[in-house]
Amino acid sequence: MDAPTPRQEKLLHLVRARGFAPVEVLAEALCVSTQTIRRDVARLTELRLLQRFHGGAGVPEADAVRLGWGDKRALGAEAKAAIGAAAAALVPDGASVFLDVGTTVEAAAAALARRGGRLRVVTASLRSALALAGVDGVEVMVPGGVLRGADGSLAGGATVAGLEPMRVDLALLGCSGFDAADGAPMDWDPEKVAVKRAMLAASRRAVVLADAAKHGRPALMRIAPAAAVSVLVTDAPPPAVLAAALAAAGTEVVLSGQSSAR
Repeated sequence: MDAPTPRQEKLLHLVRARGFAPVEVLAEALCVSTQTIRRDVARLTELRLLQRFHGGAGVPEADAVRLGWGDKRALGAEAKAAIGAAAAALVPDGASVFLDVGTTVEAAAAALARRGGRLRVVTASLRSALALAGVDGVEVMVPGGVLRGADGSLAGGATVAGLEPMRVDLALLGCSGFDAADGAPMDWDPEKVAVKRAMLAASRRAVVLADAAKHGRPALMRIAPAAAVSVLVTDAPPPAVLAAALAAAGTEVVLSGQSSAR
């Protein structure tokens, strides 16, 4: 087989840097059509240099590396801070709110801590709990459970059981990707997905926080249908297929630093 062309080498570099990239993002970055990108992705898949997914391309599963908490926190820090601030702005004073685990939700917790006010917060993230600890007017509750890794997340049956009896105004949830076909948020860890589902079931309104790198990236498990999510807060417009799926589900898209787009 022929070696990759210079354009395909650039495409390969872009995908490896992100872990996953939607076709539309690659087409814009390389100034070519989406049809050209799909042909290039098919070629690189044949060469086993990439793996083709619905809506985009990622690194082959054998080469995929799950980033640690420190790497995730550093990756796209500015975008996550902006998303966190935009999500925090959706939380009214006096509200009760679930805070999920993950570095983007931690950014929302930091924004809420800076803002202050009256809040009742329930979180499965010890890092978010510590960010809000001692803030005047903020009451923080942490359910039981098993501590899972350096991100300070709690999971397991005790965590789910502690969340089920509650009813809160709002849940701020993280995810690892989306099903581009129908907009459903997805994640990798079954125990963390169970916690997210418990938070969704016990909240009156759900907000998902996700940077643009996750727009077309698939994961192992669907957290919930897109219709269960009231708002997606992100830093760039989703690709056309995902945007259409979210619109059909009635999910509002709020862009950090802007007002909103439906």
